[in-house]
Amino acid sequence: MGASAIPVVAFTILWGIVVFLGVALPLFVPKGPNRGILQVLLILTGFTSWLFWLCCYMAQMNPLIGPKLDNVTILIMAREWLIVYIYEHSLITS
Repeated sequence: MGASAIPVVAFTILWGIVVFLGVALPLFVPKGPNRGILQVLLILTGFTSWLFWLCCYMAQMNPLIGPKLDNVTILIMAREWLIVYIYEHSLITS
């Protein structure tokens, strides 16, 4: 699975809008004792949600746990890949 910049940019814009609303929206709310808390809540929500999404997205690029394969499957893969490896390198050297 290859990395693509499109989802990263799209979700960065999405959560950036949430952070922007966290800064701009409380300016239109009447002054009160909880106005600063509302701003911090929206900003932290946007940032932590984006960071959580980014970590989940990046974890899929290079997973730590691979598929569970039988020994027979592993032997077949090794045999086939060795044949392909030998064929590709014999074309390069000749």
